[in-house]
Amino acid sequence: MSFLEEDFENVWAGGDNEFHRAWSEQASAKHAAPSLAAANALRKIYPKHSLVMTPQDVRRHPDVLSAPMPDAPLLTTTRVALVSRVGGTVAGALVDSVEFGAFNAAWDKHDFIVFTLTWVLGFGTYVMHFVLHEGPKEPARALVLATGVYDQTLHEEIWVFNQGFWTKDHSLWLDVQSADWKDVILTNEFKTALKKDIYGFFKSEPIYKELAIPWKRGIIMHGPPGNGKTISIKVIMKTCDALGFAPLYVKSFQSYKGEEGAMQDVFTKARQLSPCVMVLEDLDALITDRNRSFFLNQLDGLQGNDGLLVIGTTNHFERLDPGLSSRPSRFDRKYLFDDPDRDARLLYCKYWQDKLQNNKEIDYPDALVEEVADMTDRFSFAYLKEAFVSCLVTLAGWEGDDKPAFSDALKKQIKTLRKQLDKSVEAKRDYKPLFDTLSAASPSTVVSSPPLTSPGDRNIRALLDRLASEPSNVEALAQQLDAWLKLKGQTPPGESSVWHVEHTQYTGQAHLF
Repeated sequence: MSFLEEDFENVWAGGDNEFHRAWSEQASAKHAAPSLAAANALRKIYPKHSLVMTPQDVRRHPDVLSAPMPDAPLLTTTRVALVSRVGGTVAGALVDSVEFGAFNAAWDKHDFIVFTLTWVLGFGTYVMHFVLHEGPKEPARALVLATGVYDQTLHEEIWVFNQGFWTKDHSLWLDVQSADWKDVILTNEFKTALKKDIYGFFKSEPIYKELAIPWKRGIIMHGPPGNGKTISIKVIMKTCDALGFAPLYVKSFQSYKGEEGAMQDVFTKARQLSPCVMVLEDLDALITDRNRSFFLNQLDGLQGNDGLLVIGTTNHFERLDPGLSSRPSRFDRKYLFDDPDRDARLLYCKYWQDKLQNNKEIDYPDALVEEVADMTDRFSFAYLKEAFVSCLVTLAGWEGDDKPAFSDALKKQIKTLRKQLDKSVEAKRDYKPLFDTLSAASPSTVVSSPPLTSPGDRNIRALLDRLASEPSNVEALAQQLDAWLKLKGQTPPGESSVWHVEHTQYTGQAHLF
């Protein structure tokens, strides 16, 4: 007999399954308070034990040893959890969730009996754990507290908020571990200023307190896509986590509670975990006309945000409300991650030269570094990366004896990407007369023409509303919708989106955008 089985009364021996029968009868009938019925049954069976009910799964604490009670019914629901594809096959694991279980448990020199019960509640299920201890409640309560603290602590994880819930994401943590400041190609002056704002904030609490000002900070990273905002965020999350400042990543404010309820949950969690860093990616999409006022109240209202560093990113700084982009004490610093100039492109080309210096099949002299920097005017860092990666992949998979030199393959990729870039610019230029014509013909239009490089979702939805209310103007408005959709990549060139809209009523196509 193991130590977990010693000194426990086995209520299941001899076929005496009184509690299981009582619970099965209760859970199988109409009931409003199953936890009360379970507690009453357990107190009757274990009169010498104290009882603590908790939604915390105390057996998940790493210092808890537990095992199913001998002969006790253990009912589980088994599901398959798929994991990453390995070796060309889809791997998975079986995951058991307890519907009814009884366990012997030991923690911190104390012994417990833990019952786990699951029942239907609303549209889902609810799980309650009943912790019994032969003696006072304090050891069980201490175990619940320790479990709760452990659950709220990051263990090689990042807090992620999505669809109204906070979860701890281990895969995201693994992903950011590969990021490093040496892979962020920025000028030394720019990188030094950014790092000083990030890490200096967490060191500056005494200064803020001495000056009697709130210890909080806001930073916006903005600029065209593909120029280092995302990798900078990854490095910041990685390094802040290593320094003991929890990283929080907000994917969306969409929630069953509504956007305001979601924002309340986000800032409540941040205040609990402060000092911490909270990342709001695509800030222009997260903050809308509907939720802006509540967000600003949470960010800069009466409730304190001591120790909270908020970092927002956006590809479209011009879309941000002035209350976000211009008002001091909300987002205090703005960093422009622009398309790289020649000096920045030169740094990036040298970065790849260093990466490839031990590859004996690659000849990458200094002269080629200079030439590539000159050839890639208007390239973003993403375009530059694609040129190098595509070139190396092509060479690695080359079959035959006429394998091109690295310099020739790289220049060919640059020319291909240059054509794509020029075609994109020409397409945007072609739409300008249409925007100008429609704007002049429809001065009452509630939608002003946005920058041609970035038609906004909000503009498109407003245009759809116009289509519903102005059937006589539907053809002109639908043409404008066509143009915006094509710029967003939603409609292939040459195809019309007019069929998406009824001439007499709004058909609710907002989900397309």
